[in-house]
Amino acid sequence: EHAKRGCGMADLLDDHDDEIEEFDDLDAVEDKTEPETHLTDESDIAVAAWHEDGRWTLASLPNAHDIPQIITRLKAQQTNGGALALIAIDEEFFILVRVLGTHISLFLSDATCALDYEVAEEFLEIADLPMPEDDDESFPVGNLDIFSDLGMNQMEIEAICADEELFPDEQLEAIASRLGFGDQFAE
Repeated sequence: EHAKRGCGMADLLDDHDDEIEEFDDLDAVEDKTEPETHLTDESDIAVAAWHEDGRWTLASLPNAHDIPQIITRLKAQQTNGGALALIAIDEEFFILVRVLGTHISLFLSDATCALDYEVAEEFLEIADLPMPEDDDESFPVGNLDIFSDLGMNQMEIEAICADEELFPDEQLEAIASRLGFGDQFAE
């Protein structure tokens, strides 16, 4: 029953406008960011990707825990296929974000992580999804069709989430490979 929950994302960030800054260029942003705080673990991964002129371009995002800021940065990097972010937190779960025009799609590999991680709780708030119960089993939430127009259907994302042998960074690498930028992501 938890396999697919739709996210009403139309006016997703209205409540978060005051938290979001505008950025024109990821390179310029990286130079201006403050040092990583205790909130960001060395095992965290946050990568933005966008498809332009027949090839993927990737850039590191400085703070994997700031979902509103990541959405703002993706808005600034949009192309015809939009921009996306692949985020892994503390070797526990991953988040996918996609901005395509004014539409924002979000996916969280394990909703129960919101019980222990502020970034996952913030994800649920932004996506207007309920908090899981303490006794809930692990389940993904958000838009399982987030990359369907890029050739990756919801069954593939569900299979990656269900593979308990893979760590979140490996799950993201599998997604990146399926989308066509696995080698760049691995670097």
